[in-house]
Amino acid sequence: MQPALVSHALHAAAMSAIGARGLLHALASTASRGACFGAAAGPSGLGASSCAATAPVSRAWTLAFSTSTAAASLGNKHGASAGAAASPGAGGAAVPGTGAAATAEGESGLHVSVEPLSGAHEGVSVISLSRPAARNAIGRQLLRELAEALDTVRQERTTRCVLVRSVVSGVFCAGADLKERAGMTQSEAAEFVSRIRRTFSELQDLPMPTVAVVEGLALGGGAELALACDIRVMGAGASIAFPEAQLGIIPGAGGTQRLPRIVGASRAKELIFTGRRVGGEEAQKLMLADHVVPDDQVYNRALQLAEQIVRSAPLSLRQAKAAVNRGLEVDLHTGLAMEEALYAQLLPTRDRQEGLKAFAEKRKPAYTGE
Repeated sequence: MQPALVSHALHAAAMSAIGARGLLHALASTASRGACFGAAAGPSGLGASSCAATAPVSRAWTLAFSTSTAAASLGNKHGASAGAAASPGAGGAAVPGTGAAATAEGESGLHVSVEPLSGAHEGVSVISLSRPAARNAIGRQLLRELAEALDTVRQERTTRCVLVRSVVSGVFCAGADLKERAGMTQSEAAEFVSRIRRTFSELQDLPMPTVAVVEGLALGGGAELALACDIRVMGAGASIAFPEAQLGIIPGAGGTQRLPRIVGASRAKELIFTGRRVGGEEAQKLMLADHVVPDDQVYNRALQLAEQIVRSAPLSLRQAKAAVNRGLEVDLHTGLAMEEALYAQLLPTRDRQEGLKAFAEKRKPAYTGE
């Protein structure tokens, strides 16, 4: 960034209640979570050492992350492989009225896969949950593989949008794995919940836009997983609930913090105190869901949204997300200074020049992320 622009941004922050120190703290926080600050601009126009757009992970490796267990990650109701649906009353059935599920015995294979799309959907990566025996209950293996999937897409420079979905019919995520949790000591349970919280925060802090594809039930931790995404597309027949208080606990993976920021404090308290389920239509009114469509159109609607997103310049998407997310954590004047600093980092990029040139030539821009 040019010294004059940095100076001007800091001067603007100094006029706020937080001042330059608040801006520097916020920028440092942003850098640690994936935006680009601190280092001199490299060929891409962003800080070489602190930019989230690091060396790309090979697509062969990324695709190898999937196994036959989730090979139909793009299928589900649109062509999913046999066995993806959980049978009613099986060991993986959700505990009635709770956001948790009991684990079935004899599970094998991966519970999470990541798939970069191609063709018309180039730039979109899909993270799929596939634990049909337990209705995608969050256990140690699923959480570990989710963290690995997030690390994969974070390093993939060609990814401009991430969809998070389930390939298990009738459920997005049934919440915590109660059977596994019952075998944990108190300290192990506390550490595990802390890991879930950290992983969901990593999802929230991915540098590119994220979309939760909510089909079926999203209970407890499943609802918190959806809240960690930037946008939520939900089926009309889907349901979201936060039933933890009925189990003697509270939402512990970010629900008490993200929910009121989305629906307001009093509404969030009601949903947490009662644990009642919210259907698609009400979820949209409460702003829990950004788009609600018929149940058989949820994934297609999410893909259409992703198509629109990936038309934008990838660096612009990352900077815009950083500006909004971090700006919500500070006062308005500091937020405006952050916006100015983030904008300034895009000025020397090739994509900015390409955008201007394409506009003048009345053609679609060919962005490269540089």
